[in-house]
Amino acid sequence: MNIQAAESANPLLPPVGEIIVGLITFAILAFVVIKFVVPQFEKAFVARREAIEGGIERAEAMQAEAKAALEQYRAQLADARNEAAQIRDQARAEGQQILEELRTQAQEESARIVARGEEQLATARQQVVNELRGQIGTLAVQLAGQVVGESLADDARRSGTVDRFLAELDGMAAAGDGAVGAREGSR
Repeated sequence: MNIQAAESANPLLPPVGEIIVGLITFAILAFVVIKFVVPQFEKAFVARREAIEGGIERAEAMQAEAKAALEQYRAQLADARNEAAQIRDQARAEGQQILEELRTQAQEESARIVARGEEQLATARQQVVNELRGQIGTLAVQLAGQVVGESLADDARRSGTVDRFLAELDGMAAAGDGAVGAREGSR
């Protein structure tokens, strides 16, 4: 009969004792997995998620810092270019001012040299005229003495004669200059 009882039982269904032992073992295994393994997985997942989110946040923060640094660099570069342009313009203006000052100084110096030269020329001319007058006066007195036949050694007479002679020479020179100017004007 045992064979029949064994045959009547479903070969696919295990015996009840094995099912109970399997359920208890499964329950214990499920309890251990739920109590100890799942929290470790959860901690690992949370840590990984935080690491990823933190990495993304850090990357975004670093990208924002890089953009800010780039903008600051561009602003500093623009400021440096503006400052360089201002310095260049200021240097040009100073250079022009220095050139103008040098030109003015050169013109003033040139005018001063010309004036000094004219003064020296006038002084030299006056000295030559004075020397010539003295020599002409002496020669005129000697010549007049020979022409007149008397001595003009007296200072008063000689001085009056020399003065009259020089006045006549000056009058003739002035009349000659006027005649020359009139002749040049008619041409």
